[in-house]
Amino acid sequence: MRWGRVATLVAVVAALIACVVGHPIDSFRKYLAQKEGEGAPAPTDSVMRHALLVDALFERPRSGLAELDGKGQPVKQRIVSVSSYAKAFPDLNDVQLATASRLGLKHSIADREEADSLKDELVYIGASPYFDLRPMNFSIPYLVPRAYRLLNEIARNFQDSLVRKGLPMHKMCISSVLRTESDVKRLRRGNANASDQSCHRYGTTFDISYNYYTRVQDPDSTQLPEHWGVQLKQVLAEVLRDQREAGTCYVKYEVHKPCFHVTCR
Repeated sequence: MRWGRVATLVAVVAALIACVVGHPIDSFRKYLAQKEGEGAPAPTDSVMRHALLVDALFERPRSGLAELDGKGQPVKQRIVSVSSYAKAFPDLNDVQLATASRLGLKHSIADREEADSLKDELVYIGASPYFDLRPMNFSIPYLVPRAYRLLNEIARNFQDSLVRKGLPMHKMCISSVLRTESDVKRLRRGNANASDQSCHRYGTTFDISYNYYTRVQDPDSTQLPEHWGVQLKQVLAEVLRDQREAGTCYVKYEVHKPCFHVTCR
């Protein structure tokens, strides 16, 4: 199958996304033409075809933040959020697992030492200016490149949204990432019902805590108190809703482990 036929198959989907999030179909067509010129093999299934569309969306330039009213003052956007977290983010494990197994690691990782050696397959995420890591007992801070790109996009959009809404700058916090064989064994020793069929084993999935955030402050100035938890969760939900509707990820709202469970597409 030629790339031109692939473009026909996904043109309708791309056009719908363009209507929702403002990404012109021309961007996707240019991306397909570039791949055809590079002699890349055509995708053979819907997951990989959709992944090409996501690639095209992420390669578009980021928009600027400058939004001023007639008097030259910053325009503050309202917090809209979602009407129901559970309804807005319903993607169950089976749905996420089908994509994770296709786009992620093709083999399980024994432990952190093995992850450290896979520089061509995994990205260490523990040194980002856009988000922080929570203490991790049953996972390690590595993702496949596609998932890391998504995570950075979400984190940067979250900070952009805080600026646009006039809220103090914060970094979101990641609570779980890649789960190794060693992590699974330790987890199941403490919880016999824990499933080993987890998207976290493929490096495509991360959990974003909705209870914890890091306020960005000048370390040499008086540290300001934190009173923004509810609003930060609402803004984060807006960002994740937009990404999910654009087709870049699956999201499940978790209650018992307070997080948004996200898998790249």
